[in-house]
Amino acid sequence: MTFTPHGNHLIAGQWVAGETKFSSEPAHGPSHGFSVGTPEHVNAAVEAAEEAFWSFGYSSRAERAAFLNAIADEIEARADAITEIGTQETGLPEARLQGERGRTTGQLRLFASHILDGHYLDRRHDEALPDRAPQPRPDLKMIQRPIGPVAVFGASNFPLAFSTAGGDTAAALAAGCPVVVKGHSAHPGTGEIIAAAIQAAVATCDMHPGVFSLVQGGKRDVGQALVQHPLIKAVGFTGSLAGGRALFDLCAQRPEPIPFFGELGSVNPMFILPESAKTRGAQIGAGWTASLTMGAGQFCTNPGIAVVLKDQAKAFIDAAAKGLAQVGEQTMLTDGIALAFRNGQSRIAASEGVQEVLSSMCNQRNATPQLYQTTAAQWLANDELGEEVFGPLGLIVIADDIGQMHSVARALQGQLTCTLHMDQGDTKTAQSILPILERKAGRILVNGFPTGVEVSETMVHGGPYPASTNFGATSVGTLSIRRFLRPVCYQNLPTALLPESF
Repeated sequence: MTFTPHGNHLIAGQWVAGETKFSSEPAHGPSHGFSVGTPEHVNAAVEAAEEAFWSFGYSSRAERAAFLNAIADEIEARADAITEIGTQETGLPEARLQGERGRTTGQLRLFASHILDGHYLDRRHDEALPDRAPQPRPDLKMIQRPIGPVAVFGASNFPLAFSTAGGDTAAALAAGCPVVVKGHSAHPGTGEIIAAAIQAAVATCDMHPGVFSLVQGGKRDVGQALVQHPLIKAVGFTGSLAGGRALFDLCAQRPEPIPFFGELGSVNPMFILPESAKTRGAQIGAGWTASLTMGAGQFCTNPGIAVVLKDQAKAFIDAAAKGLAQVGEQTMLTDGIALAFRNGQSRIAASEGVQEVLSSMCNQRNATPQLYQTTAAQWLANDELGEEVFGPLGLIVIADDIGQMHSVARALQGQLTCTLHMDQGDTKTAQSILPILERKAGRILVNGFPTGVEVSETMVHGGPYPASTNFGATSVGTLSIRRFLRPVCYQNLPTALLPESF
């Protein structure tokens, strides 16, 4: 099944053309023209979402679960076409797109199951105490309710799982919130075919057409119009620190400030404790190689920094360098991402006290792994060495002793993940550093690598700023639905007026 995009926006159930077009820049295959979004398109989509909320926000959990499952069914019905255009646009291998499609449909079905069991509603009830002295207590009930239309920005590095029907969209729809997606220009054709799948599910389930819209492309004014629209009540974003911070500030400056749930990136440091480095240094180094280069290093959980003591560093460094040297060129998602990677690599290479372990030239959109090392003292003296380089670049930080390793941990910015590699003899050392890492990251691993994120009840994909803009939230897992809900207390309401879920 071959899919040829028509290049229009989906607004309230209708495919709407724009006056101007932009051309896609696929890694291979044909380029296509796509309509450029405008603030007028945004306004039409958001107004339709507000109108849809009056029915969708008060729909039953069973109706929304059926809708989520229908979206998953429609995506699976287009499986081959999604893989074809997804690989063309991004350069990602077929197996990666197939796996990501499975994750996308899986999380839609997970949210369907999650809302049916009702635990997410956090229902509470304080029964009336009319005879209590000195004051009687009224009957009080509390439940989580949907907040209204939500804006979602598609991510560059996950054309399916973090984009049009990705985790933010799935969580918002599960909560009862209509969604307006700002499509990412790196994979507009993939966004279009997924939008078509959602459109089909809307028709099957007889939902209001404004429950979902997709606005393609557009300049900064489109994103600004979306987050500043007075009917938008929250924003989900996965992307760069600079872009996310700019949108976050706009949300805060609105006459009615709204929450901005931005996942902005992380260096995901690993701390290789002494006993594990002695006994498994080479094994850990080889494992790091695979994690660091997975998907050309274009994962938000890519472990870009490894901290190891100087007396135990050699086996780890040698194994990492050997493994990375065997990894060939990998196609990056866009020309812009490849350019940013080259600029980041140049910045690291030119930093004082940084030594090259493995490096080679990057060719346009292709990248090869880069490996550098520095001392903990130099790393602590240069904040730029703690900033993310999006791609297959690793920096080894060599500490003199455990105290200096602690200093590195304390100096970290907020992270999505932190990892401890340890053996039994490292337990006391791990106990001493764990409280520091708990304050730095949303997820802490032992003897693993963070480039796999389980979509589950317990997953936290977030962390202190700048990993995310709200450390109390997650963008992966069922807890992410709480971003698009707010608690409402009902005092002395008769049963006929209470929400269906009571």
